[in-house]
Amino acid sequence: MKLLRRTGDKMVFQVDLRESVLLQQTLKLYPRVPPAHQPLSNSGKLPDPQENQRLLDDALADHRAANKKQVQAFVTDPRRFKPIEDGFRLSLTRPDAEWLLQVLNDVRVGSWLILGSPEERPKAPTAKTTPDFWAMEIAGYFQEQLLESLMGDGT
Repeated sequence: MKLLRRTGDKMVFQVDLRESVLLQQTLKLYPRVPPAHQPLSNSGKLPDPQENQRLLDDALADHRAANKKQVQAFVTDPRRFKPIEDGFRLSLTRPDAEWLLQVLNDVRVGSWLILGSPEERPKAPTAKTTPDFWAMEIAGYFQEQLLESLMGDGT
């Protein structure tokens, strides 16, 4: 994934066929962070904590459902991935890129949680852990590319 140009709020990337498939398949894994992972409070000193937690869970479920629909629209939008000779041109606005970072972060962190929140990379992933390990790594790769493009000087 290579930034070709950035003009104002818009960025255009060159994405080879393999990267395009990896990006789209990784996005389709969303959401990965378990719904009950976000407690309203660690202290438990809130009034009516169960009702407030239920409200948070409902709001997060609505947010995830909307993001899931947006992911589906993103990966199926023919204007998003325009075929070129050596892959695709991916056009993003800054808000698109920031949203994409959030979705990729959910996939990365969710995969890390599924792996048991390891402090270090596993020395030898097993057949069971390999898909989650690769989802975490691929999401991280695309996050890095987007962050560099958002923070870089545009060259």
